[in-house]
Amino acid sequence: MNFFRFFLITSLIFAIHISSSSAEVSVRIKDIAKVAGVANNQLIGYGLVVGLAGTGDSTRTIMTAQSISNMLNKFGIGLTKEQMNSKNVAAVIVTADLPPFTRNGDNIDVTASSLGDATSIQGGVLLFTPLSGADGNVYGSAQGPVSIGGFNATGGGGNKITKNHPVVGRIPDGGLINQDFSTTVTRGNEILLSLNEADFTTAQRMAEVINMTFSPETAKALDPGTIRIYVPAEYQEHTVEFMSRIEELTLVPDELAKIIINERTGTVVINKDIKISPVAVSHGNITVIIKVTPSVSQPPPLSSGTTQTVDNTAIQVKEEKKNLIYLSESTSLQQVVDALNAIGATPRDLIAILQALKEAGALQGTLDII
Repeated sequence: MNFFRFFLITSLIFAIHISSSSAEVSVRIKDIAKVAGVANNQLIGYGLVVGLAGTGDSTRTIMTAQSISNMLNKFGIGLTKEQMNSKNVAAVIVTADLPPFTRNGDNIDVTASSLGDATSIQGGVLLFTPLSGADGNVYGSAQGPVSIGGFNATGGGGNKITKNHPVVGRIPDGGLINQDFSTTVTRGNEILLSLNEADFTTAQRMAEVINMTFSPETAKALDPGTIRIYVPAEYQEHTVEFMSRIEELTLVPDELAKIIINERTGTVVINKDIKISPVAVSHGNITVIIKVTPSVSQPPPLSSGTTQTVDNTAIQVKEEKKNLIYLSESTSLQQVVDALNAIGATPRDLIAILQALKEAGALQGTLDII
């Protein structure tokens, strides 16, 4: 990444910093918290995908042959697994997420993933597959044509073209829920909100915003990640309306002073709360050039010496001149990046400088390397 591109990126950071300093960003409660206990539930099942064009499991996959034999026996066709010799069937694991408040008759998307040695499940149809939850109860079933959104083509001479992942496919609306899935929102007259990111200050601010809208005793922060809400008497029979009003309330969430560094990609993300203690920064590159030049050494006339090749070695050291930057007390993000630009820092240089600042104890914040 050249300096001009780096300057554009840091300029964007400056703009974000300046705007956030003048006006803090407010977010809705529904975007940073959720009702405790209201979440998706995972379903799983084992099934067969049929109708494949010779790309299914081979005879080495015993479970597929056994499953076909068991299924045909239910239809009155008595075949043993040893008699199964078809590559048009693949054993799959079927997974799905069951959303909260799902009712009998609702449809959900399911995913079918090959379990054996099938090369592709493109064009196949998933047969009726029961879907069970973690408690072992069956909550629905799945069936339908599988879509992989790609292809797997093989030509002569071992040539092969593959697009996307041909052994995993989705069945939109392929899952059918056959019973109501009850989800409890209230616990007596209480509702618990769970913060997506636990934080003492954010939890307290959220409780205060709710209390300002309703009554002073409506909400209380129990811990950094949980807010207890008492449902007012007038909303006892109108919980949905009450929660809708709470979700639309806004507040300014607090955040940690943090720098995220991805050394593999050279990505650096700095939030607005990072501060730097008084420190001096100097950054430069030293280049060592070793040059070997061969030359010919001729012996004097009429001597018994022979012509020799001699290597002349020259060592040159170059050091780029950089300015010494002094960062004063309570330096902000904008001043930090301004100073780093002044000494011509690239993203890789920036990573090294930030790590050195942290080691020196001058970086007031968290440095996370991912």
